[in-house]
Amino acid sequence: MTVRVRATLVAATAAALSLSLAAPAFAAPADRGHDATREAIRAAVAVGVPGVTATARDTRGTWRTTEGVGDLRTGAPRSADDHYRIASITKTFVATVLLQLEAEGRLSLDDTVETWLPGTVRGNGNDGRKITLRQLLNHTSGLFDYTSDEEFERQLFRPDGFFKHRYDHRDAADLVALALTHEPDFAPGTSWNYSNTNYVLAGMVIEKVTGHSYGQEIDKRVIEPLGLDETSVPGDRPTVGTPSSRAYSKLARTATGPTYDVTRLNPTAASSAGAMISDSADLNRFVRALLGGRLLPPRQLKEMKTTISSPQFPNAAYGLGLIRYDLSCGVSVWGHSGGIHGSTSEAVATADGRHSLALNFNGDWSGDSVAVIDAEFCGT
Repeated sequence: MTVRVRATLVAATAAALSLSLAAPAFAAPADRGHDATREAIRAAVAVGVPGVTATARDTRGTWRTTEGVGDLRTGAPRSADDHYRIASITKTFVATVLLQLEAEGRLSLDDTVETWLPGTVRGNGNDGRKITLRQLLNHTSGLFDYTSDEEFERQLFRPDGFFKHRYDHRDAADLVALALTHEPDFAPGTSWNYSNTNYVLAGMVIEKVTGHSYGQEIDKRVIEPLGLDETSVPGDRPTVGTPSSRAYSKLARTATGPTYDVTRLNPTAASSAGAMISDSADLNRFVRALLGGRLLPPRQLKEMKTTISSPQFPNAAYGLGLIRYDLSCGVSVWGHSGGIHGSTSEAVATADGRHSLALNFNGDWSGDSVAVIDAEFCGT
């Protein structure tokens, strides 16, 4: 997509999924250095990203780096401890909770949406009786992405609309209702299309099954057990926390024009599809624990890593809230990307969780975050 501020909220970033890399059948040596990663980060800043923060962990320990600025007005640098909006990486947390509930026998991924949210998905050809929870998690439901609605886009992704509506509260049910004013993209299970509507519904299912909000369940099941002290589900809170950098956007379909400070906003517009806040250290801990088998039983982790490929994205595939990236050296890593106004993030790890990387750009209109991933896991 050409509109990065919207693309990264709408999807797991088009850049992440459409990376054109040849993948020869050999693996990269373990424990590479980070020189190539540093150069890829510098390249991102050179093409316009205000600043980058990144943290990697492997068998040698933790490596942290920053580049560029965190505040264009003062010139203050980015911090390795910055908090930032992780956007669609939230989906991996939500999918983990649903899979835990499946492991506990409290639901089945083959349950229909209608089973848990009767009457919620109806109208304009949409039918929750024909959509399963699994199809929500792997984006095969066919449901229209509410963030693609023309009026929603005008209110959230254009300067006049954003500065008028940035603090508006949005209920999850209203976001779903907005999606249902549109016909589905395809019949359930017949194709693949990334839709944030799927994960808003997934969050609503969590609440129906447990009696608690998706945020409360993430706190209890993931954040607290792993000691993710810098990770939160902010609700209506418009601030990111400290330390943090400013977040910048063009609020336009091009990478030119004025740069706006979009740090403060009400994240309920992203709901359980992308509202969370974290830092690089916590994201590393999360993806390492998830892929290392600490959060899910083997059966559920296998389900999460059962992917669907698309001809549109030949070097990536989507599981259940988890993306497999096939890199230039033949290595595959697992994780998710995320983008929201002024923030583009990645959190990935090798299949065993032993080598991980989390990073954030505090701008949403340029830079190649997947090139940084490729450099970390394939560079010399």
